[in-house]
Amino acid sequence: MSVHDGDTLTVLVERRQVKVRLADIDAPELGQPFGRNSRQSLSDLCFGKPAALEVRGKDRYKRTIAQVTCAGTDANAEQVRRGYAWTFTRYAPADSPLFAIQYEARAARRGLWAGTSPVPPWDWRRNGRNRVAQVKPREE
Repeated sequence: MSVHDGDTLTVLVERRQVKVRLADIDAPELGQPFGRNSRQSLSDLCFGKPAALEVRGKDRYKRTIAQVTCAGTDANAEQVRRGYAWTFTRYAPADSPLFAIQYEARAARRGLWAGTSPVPPWDWRRNGRNRVAQVKPREE
């Protein structure tokens, strides 16, 4: 298994590498504040551990979209709980428990929520890395 960033990893399925995008979450880009922390968090959760996938489909980059469980832990929810990913409002169902988990992480100022004005990755990508106004928080 390899971890690309806070919401993408590669797993072996029957000796075949499958690139997986965690469903319903979006993690900071590697060049964004907390991006490296997010990748390390997902690595801590999943690297070298057995993983189970609940496949939801494919994205436009042909990655498998899935709910990922690593060694019994829901990796998607845990990334949000730790404050290293947002609930991806564009794709998560309105009744997703991820919204409550994100609210709790934000209230506790965990991970990226410790920053003064975290920028969601979808805004970061759309507006360009250097044009998004923000105060860069100290990484943990």
